[in-house]
Amino acid sequence: MKGKLILEDGSIFTGTLLNETKAFGEVVFNTGMTGYQEVLTDPSYCSQIVTLTYPIIGNYGVAKAFMESRKSFVSGFIIAELCDVGSNWQSEGELADFLCKQEIACLHDVDTRAVTRRIRSAGTMKGVIVSEGTQQDEIKKLLDKNIKKDVVLEVTTPKIYTIEADQEDAPHVAVLDFGIKQNILRSLHEFGFKLTVMPAYTTAEEVLALEPDGIFLSNGPGNPKDVPEIIAEVKKLIGQKPIFGICLGHQIFALAMGADTYKLKFGHRGTNQPVKNLAMDRVHVSSQNHGFAVNADSLKGLPLEITHRAVNDNTVEGLRHTELPIFTVQYHPEASPGPSDNRYLFEQFMSLLKEEG
Repeated sequence: MKGKLILEDGSIFTGTLLNETKAFGEVVFNTGMTGYQEVLTDPSYCSQIVTLTYPIIGNYGVAKAFMESRKSFVSGFIIAELCDVGSNWQSEGELADFLCKQEIACLHDVDTRAVTRRIRSAGTMKGVIVSEGTQQDEIKKLLDKNIKKDVVLEVTTPKIYTIEADQEDAPHVAVLDFGIKQNILRSLHEFGFKLTVMPAYTTAEEVLALEPDGIFLSNGPGNPKDVPEIIAEVKKLIGQKPIFGICLGHQIFALAMGADTYKLKFGHRGTNQPVKNLAMDRVHVSSQNHGFAVNADSLKGLPLEITHRAVNDNTVEGLRHTELPIFTVQYHPEASPGPSDNRYLFEQFMSLLKEEG
């Protein structure tokens, strides 16, 4: 079945529809060469239409081991070539079947380079995936919809759960789940932490009642300014316990400190994003997925130091509190595209907890 991606500026990109599912959302692109299932199940992509720049997708199949959350939260998927048969010793199925079971609208045989160039030129914008014969009034109705703002509530855990450590005396970390990936939890566990994972809208009082040794602010989707209640609770946690924040957690912490954030033209999304560690004077390869950034000018007068910068556009990629045991980064340190460039951040968090303990 023929289908098309229509952007809100009127741009049209044709292709083949895998299924009859329609899609609406913000259209973004990811530059990673692998990890399509991780992208599809990363909660930070909630309600977005994701375009992959790598030409052939599905060549190594899908498997439960590659799931980053309980389900896929993306709205749509745009790819150049859909591989019919995946070849990998871990493969448990085909990508096409996965997309249909997850009810994800997929448009393939698309010139994804043209889509990416349009987004890079004009910026991210709303878009729809529809069949070729869809009436114009229905397309307009879809494009007139507003981008979801309650996406954190949609992806967070509905209840508190605990991941026990292998050692009895392990540091206990309260994890605020804004849309956390399973590999982040695995990495924290592998480094020796006991974890209590809590819903995003947990109050500061409830967090502190656990008497944790530290607090982790996770990644997640959307505009950080859309969750003022979470920002208010994080503000209460500052100064109470050591804190490590990533991605959305990094932005929420900055806002809680009185800094500002802004929307990037087309965001940073991919497993090949270079970041400079200013203290080490060294560039690390990072995995990123965000459309907002901390405004560097808004940090003036605050007890915050910029620790990392993006090599491509010099945006803020890391912060450290100059007086309290708190640090944050804008990227996903567990994804290991380096492959071990960013493991030191988990070691740094462990050291903070031992010093405070």
